[in-house]
Amino acid sequence: MPRLPSVSTSDVKGSGPGGRVEIVDLRSKLKAIRGEVDEKAEEAKPVALVAGIAGVVLVVVLAFVLGRRRGRRKTTWVEIRRL
Repeated sequence: MPRLPSVSTSDVKGSGPGGRVEIVDLRSKLKAIRGEVDEKAEEAKPVALVAGIAGVVLVVVLAFVLGRRRGRRKTTWVEIRRL
């Protein structure tokens, strides 16, 4: 995770009197951040969907193969001979 630059209180400038940070400033910044997060989430949806489907298919195939193997090991062979 990238490190954020350190910000001193003298670097922060808001829209309020004397450069104070107002609630409007916080809301606008959070809205901008949320917009960026929503864009990244929309870009990642198709990749996550394909990965999820591939994972499900892999689990089903693995269960099938392991089930066949176990079934073959436990199968009893009965040989009938006529005298």
